[in-house]
Amino acid sequence: MGRLSYFAKRLVRIDTKRMRETVAVLRQRSGKPTLLLLADMLICGVKYNAGYMDYKIAEMYRLNGEQRKTVITRGISNDIVRRMNDKAFWHYFDDKAQFNETFSKWIYRDWLKISRETSVKDLEKLCLAHDALIGKPLEGSSGQGIIKYSSADWAEGADAFLRRLLKEDIGILEEVVVQHPDMASLCPTSVNTCRIATLLGDKAQGIVYAFVRIGNGKVMDNVDCGGMAARIDLDSGMLLTVGADKAGNTYEKHPMTGTSIIGFRIPYWEEAKQMCLEAAQKVPQLRFVAWDVAITENGPTFIEGNSFPSHAVPQFAAHYPDGIGILPEFRKFIEV
Repeated sequence: MGRLSYFAKRLVRIDTKRMRETVAVLRQRSGKPTLLLLADMLICGVKYNAGYMDYKIAEMYRLNGEQRKTVITRGISNDIVRRMNDKAFWHYFDDKAQFNETFSKWIYRDWLKISRETSVKDLEKLCLAHDALIGKPLEGSSGQGIIKYSSADWAEGADAFLRRLLKEDIGILEEVVVQHPDMASLCPTSVNTCRIATLLGDKAQGIVYAFVRIGNGKVMDNVDCGGMAARIDLDSGMLLTVGADKAGNTYEKHPMTGTSIIGFRIPYWEEAKQMCLEAAQKVPQLRFVAWDVAITENGPTFIEGNSFPSHAVPQFAAHYPDGIGILPEFRKFIEV
């Protein structure tokens, strides 16, 4: 899809209310007048396939033309996914039960698919084995619809609990992942996961970027649930940037725990990388995958994989203080 046609398509579907709210925030941050910001947004939309959220998250208002060329915008990201990932194979990642089956080698937890055909005996066995369980919709992202259950929720029996799970649109029930104590020191209320993106490119194959997602008091670490992210150095597994959230706040130390974010080292980092690189070959029709990896005391394990990786979090402006974005990293693997 050409730049103008993509821009026109996005313009028709634009959420004008959210755009006005975004412009108001950017006016306060940048000190620039509304009309100037709107005009610059239009320029970035046509020239770089950037939406207003791209403009905000990457702080494109402070970048010059050469810096803007290094930002991976929504239009560019969509094109990469379209080229790299055969949609006929997305179901291996979009269906959480199928993902667990396909990548069972690296799923070190009990789980059960929930449907009207689910065996009450199997559900009862799972409940008796654990004090808490995590329920998720079979499809979905950004932590939406995820519920943590405790033994009190199945106290009336597995049959009643199954009816409740079906009513709440739970498609898979899993054992709670217990993270490594070092990872818990960042934020104990959530499992703080590493997102590791693999790319099977025409130039090279490997890991194109990685960052850790850190919760901020909620069960989920996702940035859409108030969490933050920090970039992981691919060689050392160390966090070299501040934590940053979607609102643009930055943190050198976690506001709840006081744990230093800059300089924190991810346990089992080499093992986590190797797991993702090996798993990337499992469904080669999907060449660009973002893996969500939890680190336990015994090593890394997959939470899920993403066939349509978000481009927003890897592009947080706080992680690119020199204004040079992530697109050059992709160019090591593919033509963009």
